[in-house]
Amino acid sequence: MTLFPFPWLTGCNLLLVWTVAKTGCRLQVVLRRKFVDEGRSGCPINLSLEVLGDRWSLLIIRDMMFGNRRHFRALLTQSEEGIASNILADRLQRLTQLGMITSAPDPRHKQRVLLSLTEPAIQLVPVLAHLGAWGRRHLPVTPELAIRAEVLELGGPALWERFMDELRELHLGLARPSGTPSVLAELTAAYLAEVEKMSDPGRSLTS
Repeated sequence: MTLFPFPWLTGCNLLLVWTVAKTGCRLQVVLRRKFVDEGRSGCPINLSLEVLGDRWSLLIIRDMMFGNRRHFRALLTQSEEGIASNILADRLQRLTQLGMITSAPDPRHKQRVLLSLTEPAIQLVPVLAHLGAWGRRHLPVTPELAIRAEVLELGGPALWERFMDELRELHLGLARPSGTPSVLAELTAAYLAEVEKMSDPGRSLTS
């Protein structure tokens, strides 16, 4: 049994996958050739779902983005949905193999592994923003867990671009424009304010 979600990601292609994980380069041409050769659908939505269609994979990326959870333990213990440790380990391995995240020793804690988003994962910010907006519009969300989606929806593409620049700085070490306000701090502050309202119903009625 192969460890890879796609049978052709073996042998010499392993180096290519590793390169993508490190650089964020796209495998568009290679993927197209392989899927055409195998008679598989080259639809971009289909191919995206083959990478991200699993619920837990997107939730892990969500938590790394919006919760700044970059260690296994944080992703496990702070999961709103209660992910199991074996599922988390499996999805982290899969996301790494697909070039969506990387792992390296944490320079601040040598015994821990620091997880980072790659450029393709960071570019999912607009996707998650639209998913959050759709969920707020059509599903019975809770206020404290929907507030970040609301901030992203109201902020629109300009806010998403700023957030992606911030994620590139945090995860890829690329400097963002100086003096740019932190979107992550704004999202976190909105979430904490909503949590405080929930813990003090009287305040929410008067605010």
